[in-house]
Amino acid sequence: MTGFARQEGRSGPFEWVWEMRSVNGRSLDVRVRLPSGMEDLEAHIRAEAPKHFTRGNIQLSLQFDQRAQQELRVNQDVLAQVLKQLAALHGTPGTADATLDGVLGLRGVLEMQEPEIAPDEAAARDKLLRSTFGDTLTALEVARREEGKRIDDALRCHLDTIKALVSRAQAVAAKRLETVRDRLRAQIDEVLADRPNLPEDRLAQELALLMVKADVSEEIQRLEAHVQSAEESLAANEAVGRRLDFLCQEFNREANTLCSKAGDVALTAIGLDLKVEVDRLREQVQNVE
Repeated sequence: MTGFARQEGRSGPFEWVWEMRSVNGRSLDVRVRLPSGMEDLEAHIRAEAPKHFTRGNIQLSLQFDQRAQQELRVNQDVLAQVLKQLAALHGTPGTADATLDGVLGLRGVLEMQEPEIAPDEAAARDKLLRSTFGDTLTALEVARREEGKRIDDALRCHLDTIKALVSRAQAVAAKRLETVRDRLRAQIDEVLADRPNLPEDRLAQELALLMVKADVSEEIQRLEAHVQSAEESLAANEAVGRRLDFLCQEFNREANTLCSKAGDVALTAIGLDLKVEVDRLREQVQNVE
């Protein structure tokens, strides 16, 4: 199920932005991108995400900025080593005395450092970081729920179409079965006229076999049951994506059987329309938790 959420936060000199994106997925896959030094948040993120979602590929990123100015400091250890080497070289022919700007320009002597953070300030920042992450989870959940409402409407529309096609198939099959009976009776009369001594039990067996092959009432009943089960699933307040995915497989199986047993142009056309609508239903089901 798709969705997007963004939450901003601030604590003292710190500012940050959480962003979460969700796309379709058969299982829950959370990918996290955090700034260097904040990797300890990942365990918290991975523990909280499954409490809100069961399916979907979720990408989470944190943009973090410290508004306090960095401080320029002299690295005393590096400076001491430089001065020691300069003292050793002092008076060496061909060398000039070092200048202050030359010494300070050497790599590592001057460095930019982040200002030190008081423990209580860091604790307040981390608390707000987690809080705004929770807000982001909630916002993404709301966005996915709104998307889910639109998907629910689409699923019900597809199910209504499938239900109408099943009703048409039932009506066509009822008329067709009577036609098949009449045709078989006429054919049997012709066979008996040519072969009056044909055993009646063998004839009855063949007739029963033909009628079973032509009967699609069981397939229609199963299709009706699958429609009812799908509607009940949509009404349930729980994750039903896997169940609906399984029902789509069963819908398709019955539609295939209907086409293979049809022996009738009208019934075959209905079976093909069923397959098309089931495929459309399955595409939407992939978005459902």
